[in-house]
Amino acid sequence: MKNLIVIREAEQTDHTFIFELSPNLAEVAKLEWHTDDVVRKMQDDYISEMLAEASQPHATFIAEINNVKLGFIHVRTHKDEISCEIRGTIPLLAVSPKSQGLGVGKALIQYAENWVKELGCRLLHLEVFANNKKAKGFYENLGFKSETIHMIKPI
Repeated sequence: MKNLIVIREAEQTDHTFIFELSPNLAEVAKLEWHTDDVVRKMQDDYISEMLAEASQPHATFIAEINNVKLGFIHVRTHKDEISCEIRGTIPLLAVSPKSQGLGVGKALIQYAENWVKELGCRLLHLEVFANNKKAKGFYENLGFKSETIHMIKPI
């Protein structure tokens, strides 16, 4: 029998697992103008804010097989800068390194899509570090397209 990915809403007891994936999220940034410590702190702070979020509709979901946690996604609503409509946005998605390539990320994205559709959104937004070519290709294969590109120059 094939193991099925189960997706459920995150609980307080999942926070340790979510923070354990933080170094992996920070590692892929590869921003030469920021130290690794600064990027790791930013990632940890971002996760803390995400888990404490109390405003607009939001949710964090955990993917698991046989009660083994494989990854998580955080999704919320946000005002689109172009159309001003409410859209879904994915501030964070992480899959444990040993679980990559098993369809976990795709299952989490599909779950997030359904969640924002139920809220009446027609757009789903996310951001990815420009140097994270693996994630960028993953998202493009799922139908995401670049809308704007943020650029920076160290001076």
